Amino acid sequence: MTSALICIDYINEIVGASGKLAAKGYRDFVIRHATLANLAKEQAAMRSAGGHVIHVHLGFKADYSDHPAKSPLLGGARAAGILIVGTPSTEIVPEVAPHNGDIVLVKKRISAFFGTDLERKLRDLNVNKVLLAGVATDLAVQSAARDAHDRDFEVEILANCCAAANDGDHNTALNTLRKFVAVR
Repeated sequence: MTSALICIDYINEIVGASGKLAAKGYRDFVIRHATLANLAKEQAAMRSAGGHVIHVHLGFKADYSDHPAKSPLLGGARAAGILIVGTPSTEIVPEVAPHNGDIVLVKKRISAFFGTDLERKLRDLNVNKVLLAGVATDLAVQSAARDAHDRDFEVEILANCCAAANDGDHNTALNTLRKFVAVR
């Protein structure tokens, strides 16, 4: 069985010390739960086992022509001047940054699958099991889990490698996810 660890939205804007979105509770959550250290260990284990590590993160063009302005969740990025590809806002935080051989994809919506080459890359690598880690558990992780499930991948959520704005959102999402994927 070939596995891939998909790391979603571990960028400065969401979990970094000065991120505007991080201030919504995400940064505090990853610190309290040692989420980044947990994920770094899982990344190292996946690489050592010969599996694949894939990073997928939000990012928009500088003119925001690919930005979903009407989205209640993402619509404010333009006004805040955040999430522009190639800026510190969208850099993956150093604790879980890509290594040589890792794949990095940029997404424009909540799911790691929507509008990206993620499924094609997984199929090209003969991956049949995906392990998901990301921010936020109740948003991007849940969305990717549903998409991966519906694309017939075996899905496992690494609960201690996921984060949300608060413990309640995180735990509620994990309880929902347990209905259709494995949660470790």
